Amino acid sequence: MRKVLILDFGSQYTQLIARKVRELGVYSEIRPFHFPLPRIRSGGFDAIVLSGGPQSVYEKGAPSVDPKIFGLGLPVLGVCYGLQLMTQLLGGAVAPSSRREYGSASLRPLNRRGLLAGVEDKSQVWMSHGDKAERVPPGFVVAGRTSNTKIAAMEDAVRRLHAVQFHPEVIHTRQGRRILSNFLFRIAGLEPDWSMGSFIERKVKEIRALVGHDRKVLCGLSGGVDSLVTALLVRRAVGRRLVCIFVDNGLLRKSQAADLMAVFRKRFDLNVVGVGASRFFLGRLRGVVAPERKRKVIGEAFIRVFEREARKIGGAAFLAQGTIYPDVIESAPVQGPSATIKSHHNVGGLPPGLRFKLIEPLRELFKDEVRALGRELGMDKDLVEQHPFPGPGLAVRIVGEVTPERIRILQDADAVLLEEVRRAGIYRRLWQAFAVLLPVRSVGVMGDRRTYQRVVVARLVESVDGMTAHCYPAPPRLLARISTRIVNEVEGVNRVVFDVTTKPPATIEWE
Repeated sequence: MRKVLILDFGSQYTQLIARKVRELGVYSEIRPFHFPLPRIRSGGFDAIVLSGGPQSVYEKGAPSVDPKIFGLGLPVLGVCYGLQLMTQLLGGAVAPSSRREYGSASLRPLNRRGLLAGVEDKSQVWMSHGDKAERVPPGFVVAGRTSNTKIAAMEDAVRRLHAVQFHPEVIHTRQGRRILSNFLFRIAGLEPDWSMGSFIERKVKEIRALVGHDRKVLCGLSGGVDSLVTALLVRRAVGRRLVCIFVDNGLLRKSQAADLMAVFRKRFDLNVVGVGASRFFLGRLRGVVAPERKRKVIGEAFIRVFEREARKIGGAAFLAQGTIYPDVIESAPVQGPSATIKSHHNVGGLPPGLRFKLIEPLRELFKDEVRALGRELGMDKDLVEQHPFPGPGLAVRIVGEVTPERIRILQDADAVLLEEVRRAGIYRRLWQAFAVLLPVRSVGVMGDRRTYQRVVVARLVESVDGMTAHCYPAPPRLLARISTRIVNEVEGVNRVVFDVTTKPPATIEWE
């Protein structure tokens, strides 16, 4: 199997590169920038990508690589910081830009025989840099430029060293897929030989080797795509030795707990233990306001429930979790120095003293890849395409303290919103649609009387991978129906507002 090594210099988009490479049918692995040169030599890699990063290459302590990497005979693609690092290490010049460039730019290809073959003139690319390459290294030529960046692409065709100042991996670079395809197939000469089928084979073998022939695996089912795909994949590896635990923590959508148990048992014949633990979770959350604290409290509560149930089941040595890469990259730098955004309840390992070993087979997949995997494992379309639901549930959609009353209000409001979204025929177009309850009250008038009640936020976003997102331009009539129904049908709410913020700068969830 062909392999591409991606060295991570801290970009939030590093995993997007891996995802795009895999979409093109080539297996990729991410390693930190300091991955040893001997291991690169012996790793069986066929090409190397240097990711972007937030630092300046000329700063003291800036991440770098051994320059000998460019003499291995492997094709190398530098992206953003990767272009600047390649420039500096090979004898070019890098300096602060007099005009920083963030957002879209228009690319003018100057060489259409290499990396930019087939790329149209004035094609939109996505820039994110404050430094620039002032002079290309010896042996390189400028392959593309924008109005603000004279060296937007450069290449040394003889040594198969190529670099771009923009990000071909993001959807905002219109012909980014073509550029990556040119690198993989025209320049590196690779063949597409990786698929979800081969991923399943590899993961099943890994899980069997780890678990052995007689030990049990616990898997926490939340009702979302990630945990269900994890369960189906682990079951393929260990069969009935997988015991799933579904915890009704009181933070699910309206009527969701009963519906999910029927799906798990009847549709998938999973070995599921249902646990009613709403009072336990709400007790732990009493008085907790800070979002990070909520996530940690809920994560610990889940673990304690698993611990208790494991003692009843007996023989369970492993805990399978549906952790996916957006959880990881927003929580902590696991494979590289990517900056932390927020923690997730199932990221960061297990509490000291807990005897389970973690199995996280989806840890390096994006949501759309997980959905593709779910289809391979036989999941129905309605389950595969359901919107992401946060592990901490409605706790992170209730800004402020979580109480039974606030849960009831949010469940009712969320049910109305989703019903209207489905009725409008846009559910599958959206990445997520949900309601948020704010810890504020507003003045209103109902039946000629003054009210002082809660405010609900309607959040409808479109996205490809969850790493970036934009507000869905909802028709005013749809928003009016959502607002009218929530105010009329949900006791305690007198105002509905619409969140129009993109990600970034905001996250999709409010907490």
